[in-house]
Amino acid sequence: MTGATNQLISVQPDELHFQFELEKQSFCDLKVSNTTKHHVAFKVKTTSPKKYFVRPNTGVIQPWDSCVIRVTLQAQREYPPDMQSKDKFLLQSTIVPPNTDVDELPPNTFSKESGKTIEECKLKVVYLTPNSVPGISEDGFKQSIDANAMRRSASFDDNQVLQRLKEERDAAMRQTQLLQQELEMLKKRRNRKGDPGFSMVFALFVGLIGLMVGFLFKLLFSSPSAE
Repeated sequence: MTGATNQLISVQPDELHFQFELEKQSFCDLKVSNTTKHHVAFKVKTTSPKKYFVRPNTGVIQPWDSCVIRVTLQAQREYPPDMQSKDKFLLQSTIVPPNTDVDELPPNTFSKESGKTIEECKLKVVYLTPNSVPGISEDGFKQSIDANAMRRSASFDDNQVLQRLKEERDAAMRQTQLLQQELEMLKKRRNRKGDPGFSMVFALFVGLIGLMVGFLFKLLFSSPSAE
């Protein structure tokens, strides 16, 4: 494991590595060691404070001692472009009086205008994709994302087709109901008229309606179900 070493502290590793997965948190631990005989205070800053949770972000390390800083990447809803992060971290350190408690640090402890020597250690962020897992390459990871996108698109198209078929089926059912109502009305009119000529016209019209009803029922029951 590589690390960064200044005159006051050493930091391991010298990069923040996060296993990046959507909707999941990921963390990276930094080991900060005091390489002097002095008490050293540190402070962690980042260019994306809303994306990361740092604990502790400020502290005091006794001579020749060390501490672990946990940096947590909050759950993300989308992948960054090309899985590259532009986020950066800055770890500042300075000598403080012996037995200084972290709650007693003055507000200007890490201000360069105070005349103190402030050392800075810059750390960049690296996202680890599934290609870091044996058996999965980066190309395979990208292909997996593309395949998921294609499946979502195909599913959306299928839903559109099913919705259209359902609308056509409902329209056929309504038309069938109207034809049945017309048929009932013609039957009643025939009974009232009692005219043989009218019966012939009625028979032809009933036959025509029967053909149309049969066609609509065929269309209705041949359409796939839109469940």
